[in-house]
Amino acid sequence: MEALADPPFTLIPGAADAPVLLHVPHAARTVPRAVRGGIVLDDAALARESDHIVDAHTDILAARTAATARRTPWQFVNRLSRLVVDPERFPDEREEMRRVGMGAVYTRTTGQLPLRSPDFDDGPLLDRYFHPYAQAMTEAVRERLDAAGRAVILDVHSYPTHRLPYELHGDGPRPPVCLGTDPFHTPPALLDRAESAFARCGATGRNSPFAGTYVPLEFYGVEPRVTALMVEIRRDLYMTEPGGPAGPGLDRLADALADLVDSLTAQSS
Repeated sequence: MEALADPPFTLIPGAADAPVLLHVPHAARTVPRAVRGGIVLDDAALARESDHIVDAHTDILAARTAATARRTPWQFVNRLSRLVVDPERFPDEREEMRRVGMGAVYTRTTGQLPLRSPDFDDGPLLDRYFHPYAQAMTEAVRERLDAAGRAVILDVHSYPTHRLPYELHGDGPRPPVCLGTDPFHTPPALLDRAESAFARCGATGRNSPFAGTYVPLEFYGVEPRVTALMVEIRRDLYMTEPGGPAGPGLDRLADALADLVDSLTAQSS
């Protein structure tokens, strides 16, 4: 696990007036050397944990979608493992995943074993990685608002076929494609378009086993021009679990996601 020469996140430009922003927060496995020192797992255990927790190949999915869509969406891609920080968590007591040691900075693994020492100070990681990421994502959304008059965040994730111990709400359905919604930021038309686009990939479900979607806090609950949807793809659709290679299902999913992007960019602003 080496230190990065590149930025910890990347904004990949799309069409100047495209409203869609593909957000890919959990695809990477990289843990900088300085962060690795605070993780108590040995290298083999860390590799196994990464196999389970990383949304493998979702960055490739987003890239193929962008290459296929008629009006290229923008992409905001996290280049660091979510074991460094999880940019989609609340950084404080609002985050329910703190109950299982998986708030903005994880202290426990997917199997609920220690990941960091009990006295670990997460402040430096929040300052170094979490807050700059949140600010950059906020600016990326603001740029879409300025350029297109609206911003549509498609939050690209995957999830394991079988429940892992850390899942707080994993006892419900595990459909091929789970669509996570927000009562303020996910209008019915966005959800309908997603269900239509992913129909070719099997059944879709809503908010099970994972619910909600990511919106930068500056806009959360106050800016109706920012709409958002989380797309959670069950991993057996496109890869060998856990942590294995992608298969042909990835192209089918990219075509479906591109169709969704096209339907959203064709929508009048």
